[in-house]
Amino acid sequence: MTTAEQLPGPDDLSEQEREAVETLLFRLADDEFVLAERYTEWQVRAPTLESDLALANIAQDELGHARLWYDLLQDFGPDEPDLVWERPADEWHHSTLTERPFDEGDWADPILRSYLYDVAEEIRLEALVDSSYARIRDRVGKIQGEEDYHREHAENWIERLTEDDQSRERVQSALDRLFPYALTLFAPADEEVEARIDDLGLRTESLADMREEWLDTVVPYLEDLGLDVDEDADLPDDVGRDESHTDDWDDLWDEFTRTYRELDRTEATRIMKDPDEVE
Repeated sequence: MTTAEQLPGPDDLSEQEREAVETLLFRLADDEFVLAERYTEWQVRAPTLESDLALANIAQDELGHARLWYDLLQDFGPDEPDLVWERPADEWHHSTLTERPFDEGDWADPILRSYLYDVAEEIRLEALVDSSYARIRDRVGKIQGEEDYHREHAENWIERLTEDDQSRERVQSALDRLFPYALTLFAPADEEVEARIDDLGLRTESLADMREEWLDTVVPYLEDLGLDVDEDADLPDDVGRDESHTDDWDDLWDEFTRTYRELDRTEATRIMKDPDEVE
């Protein structure tokens, strides 16, 4: 892609520019938030205390990353309750990979899911390093440093889990189940808006290019571990980006918003301090 002109701040964006920025930010924020919600289901259930603490830290990181992106959406008017606790379930834009429930008791599921997601996250963050929107560009570095650890944790465990035939079968089962959903990470929300995101230089690689880079990374790595990858897998019916979700999402949304609704809240404790606030 050619280098795009730098976009102005949030108050000076045109309507089409704002729509493109918001679409991109919802992709980023919703993925991180929903994946973190799923990770919390493994608390005190991981196979070792070390892995339990590691996944708890990863979930906390992902919530913090979501907060960084939701904060930028607040530039356009909505507050945190509007974006998280009060937003209807059918208005979320996360990939359906992040909402799928874990296969009960199978540690291979969160590990394989983490690997597929973290490689994609590494690629899309790199495509934001030179974003034409300074508010996005300025937050990428902090997230990248933490995501490196997430991928390393996943790879270490995948390599352990594929050392013997029995556990490798569990990883293969998770791969067969999750790989089509992982492809939804690169599904468009709206073809026209996605093209505008690229044309405006909000990211420096298209979804199609990022998908190819992702495949070029994950397929040989997994095959070297003795796993079979169906590169030609079809997308599932529900991809998330277009607000189509599985029934599992309704259950998860109901769970993490229930306390807020039952207490009849109109505001909630912030996920983290406003990154723009000066110490």
